[in-house]
Amino acid sequence: MLRIQGRIDGLLAETDLALVEEIKTVQGGWDGAADPLHWAQAKIYAFIYAREHELKRLAIQLTYLNLQTGEVIEFRQQFNFSELSTFFEHTVAIYLSWVRERYRWCQDRDESIRTLAFPFTSYRPGQRELAVVAYRALSRGGRLFLEAPTGIGKTVSVLFPAVKALGEGKLERLFYLTARTVGRAVAEKAFTDLRRAGSRLRTLTLTAREKICVQQGHPCDPQTCPLARGYYDRNKPAMREALAQEEITRQVLETVGRQHQVCPFELSLDLSIWVDAVVCDYNYVFDPKVYLRGHFAEGGGDYAFLVDEAHNLVDRGREMFSAELDGAEVQQTRKALRGALPRCARTLQRLNSAMRKACGSAAPSTESVEPSDPALELNLFPSEVASGDSTGAASAGVAAAAPAGQTSKEFPSDLLPALDDALKEAEAWLARNEAAEFREALLEFYFCLYSFRRTAQLYDEHYVTILKRNRWSARVRLFCLDPSYLLRQALERGKAAIFFSATLTPMDYHRELLGGSPEDPVLQLCSPFPPQNLAVLVQDRIRTHFKARAGTLVEVAQTIKAAVAGRHGNYLVYCPSYQYLNAVHAQFQHLDPVTRVLAQRPSMSEGEREEFLAAFTVAHRGTLVGFAVMGGIFGEGIDLVGERLIGAIIVGVGLPQLCVERDLIRDYFQERAGAGFDYAYTFPGMNRVLQAIGRVTRSETDRGIVLLVDARFGESRYLRLMPPWWRTARVRNVNAIQETVNRFWGEQAVSV
Repeated sequence: MLRIQGRIDGLLAETDLALVEEIKTVQGGWDGAADPLHWAQAKIYAFIYAREHELKRLAIQLTYLNLQTGEVIEFRQQFNFSELSTFFEHTVAIYLSWVRERYRWCQDRDESIRTLAFPFTSYRPGQRELAVVAYRALSRGGRLFLEAPTGIGKTVSVLFPAVKALGEGKLERLFYLTARTVGRAVAEKAFTDLRRAGSRLRTLTLTAREKICVQQGHPCDPQTCPLARGYYDRNKPAMREALAQEEITRQVLETVGRQHQVCPFELSLDLSIWVDAVVCDYNYVFDPKVYLRGHFAEGGGDYAFLVDEAHNLVDRGREMFSAELDGAEVQQTRKALRGALPRCARTLQRLNSAMRKACGSAAPSTESVEPSDPALELNLFPSEVASGDSTGAASAGVAAAAPAGQTSKEFPSDLLPALDDALKEAEAWLARNEAAEFREALLEFYFCLYSFRRTAQLYDEHYVTILKRNRWSARVRLFCLDPSYLLRQALERGKAAIFFSATLTPMDYHRELLGGSPEDPVLQLCSPFPPQNLAVLVQDRIRTHFKARAGTLVEVAQTIKAAVAGRHGNYLVYCPSYQYLNAVHAQFQHLDPVTRVLAQRPSMSEGEREEFLAAFTVAHRGTLVGFAVMGGIFGEGIDLVGERLIGAIIVGVGLPQLCVERDLIRDYFQERAGAGFDYAYTFPGMNRVLQAIGRVTRSETDRGIVLLVDARFGESRYLRLMPPWWRTARVRNVNAIQETVNRFWGEQAVSV
């Protein structure tokens, strides 16, 4: 059965000839002609109404209102019922053919799933329990929070019961959500394993528009891109070709896009409603700016959200629900178009003035460096935890931050008139689709304004406004302190959600901030691998907080050298920042010029990342020491199995960089939970540490060492967050490290 429904904008029934009206608004770019799609929409309404009331003839009117001029233009035609009936049946037949094909596919899919067995010969310890609990949550609905050590096989243990529930009709579609490209690759492999075990599944991997574009170097403009213009004239054959394959990856989309001359990204969105599972980034479900409206705009469905590496979603949620206006960008855009678009330029000038006025009482200061700027990272670290302080924020080891502006719990509503005027003028010109060298810049800035305006509608007690200014410009940021409420709203678009990660410690913290409730079930599994396979060494005599770093640099390098001297192989050293990484790297090379080393660099390309990981091979007979940043691209998600990685040295407790936002989070949760520093710094930092450690033991046969270097690792604040199955050994000097490492590897001591 097909349900076809809509809402008529206008109906005049008290005449000899009933009139059905469809109303549309237009702006400056309208060419004055009635759109065939609008006629089609109105004809569907007219057919339904005529059939219900047994009318042989009626009139249809398209009414266009120009929002700029207020002018109303009307188009009217009369139609016989037979004409409307023929049009309706033809239109429905096209859609029905797709639905029939989808129905047949689902029957074949469900039959294959009924006999599907777990894709491996046996379960690892904990996997079966995990799958049973996951199936129960997916079938009944609700949320499940799952922590299981790296290497247990979480992905397939969650996907297998999800596919079973799908085949039983308890779920409509699966969404596998992840924060990193490597996570999507893991999901793709798991689906491949399920296909090899006998299941038939259509899966689609969504890739960001800018990454999948096959028109590199050209602006993403639907009016000028040859793959976007006339897209709907060519998309159906492209969709059929793509759906002929069960695994629709980025490569498939690019190939089909080129062959049929359609935009691969738009093609992927259209395909997403015809597949069984979608593998994508978090933002396609949670981000209010880009979530998949085709699935969720009308309230969602019986969807399952499988959230991989869920610890990342807390900060990603804050990012998705926040927005910022930078006065420097406002001025830059204004200057680019003031000659050609004076009215638009004037609205941007008024917006800039309103921003400066809103920030008028904020203390003038030099613009603070963004935390993501690695070249100046040390300027952001004066507050890293230094043990031994006793009062206020310093009791957690944080030095007071320099003033970076002013904050307010109120939304700066005085900005809205100027913001709305700027949006209106920019949209009016962009709608005309005129070519100009500044068009792409204006379009990008328009989306920035639109994002800010949308976020303003979400503003409530979970937000704070950050106001900054210098002599030339102002900056206004709407910062989401607590994303839990908005994440919870997004989860209501589906039936069930499973949040899983190797690091959801402490569980109550993650369950709360990820939109859960105390009633939601949790499952925390111990490592299935022999604990004696991992030696955890704690060097808690070396102080690595910011002020002590210069004085302990040589000691840190000596400690690393002692740890890697016990056995030839591959090691990773994780540091809290790029600048500190470079300093430790240089000092280590000075002490040990023979050992081969690699160092992560900021903004590495995909090829450079692959080259870095490819160096961790078992082919060479010596030792390789790689230096990486905690929480970065090599801090989680990489899979160096067996001898490809035999040890990790963690320098520091992984605290997030000090910034005004982190301190606001601390103050917010201090007031609500009495644990502000833990929520803002300790818990996120320890998650980075645990993720880095998880790179070492990836299977039951892996053996390796972990060395934690920082005086703070001896404090109860961090000790209570360490997994109970760890076998830790306190090593307070180089000799103790050598002895412990050599005893673990069972080799003779190597002279340092």
